[in-house]
Amino acid sequence: MDRMHEKQEHLHGLIREMGTVAVAFSSGVDSTFLLKTAHDILGDGALAVTARACIFPERERAEASLFCRSEGIEQIFLDEDVLEVEGFRDNPKDRCYHCKKNLFSKIIRIAENRGLAYVAEGSNLDDEDDYRPGMRAVSELGIRSPLREAGLTKQEIRELSHEMGLPTWDKPSYACLASRFPYGETITAEKLSMVEQAEALLLNLGFRQMRVRFHGDTARIEVEPSELVRIVAPETAGQIRSYFHKLGFLYVAVDLDGYQTGSLNKTV
Repeated sequence: MDRMHEKQEHLHGLIREMGTVAVAFSSGVDSTFLLKTAHDILGDGALAVTARACIFPERERAEASLFCRSEGIEQIFLDEDVLEVEGFRDNPKDRCYHCKKNLFSKIIRIAENRGLAYVAEGSNLDDEDDYRPGMRAVSELGIRSPLREAGLTKQEIRELSHEMGLPTWDKPSYACLASRFPYGETITAEKLSMVEQAEALLLNLGFRQMRVRFHGDTARIEVEPSELVRIVAPETAGQIRSYFHKLGFLYVAVDLDGYQTGSLNKTV
């Protein structure tokens, strides 16, 4: 057995030891792999909890619902107004900590009410290399991170997801919409909607791994370096420029460095 599958066996053992678990499920690559694995091992002892909030696009919620229905996994939605969470709207550098602390505290209560032993989330080993203040909340609340505990990397999770036939195996990396705002930029529902609609257009145009960063009256677009030529082609650029202006952006820029995970963390 190779090292990747040894890690997978370790993961299976961790989940079996849990017995019952509420999985924070966003429909991303990692949480889908974790939820599917937990359900395969624990059956009805695995519950999906999906947050409904303005920082999560509707398309992600729809994908989460579709997956749970197709797999026969029970799913609970947690409705939350994160803009009312103290320390979130002003967008400090530890914004993610305040948001995660609030959301996971409520998922813990759901798990307790359902008699579930643990709450688990889908961070992986590679997440330790980025600035992620939300992990402090995970640690403080005793949330389990089975993929990280098993030492699985993002690439290994993708490969194992492919073996399992999961539709998310090659899904682009994603983060909540609040990550599109430089620290200190006040976050509002209107701004979040602008970003969500802007990114929806790019997805509809076939750009898979992308971000629209919000810089006041300017939208800074990040796409894969191989897509830079296509996005500045006159017809495509014209579509994007016209739509972004309608959303309320005065200026539209393309970042020549291309897509970068956590690019706004350069200031930290």
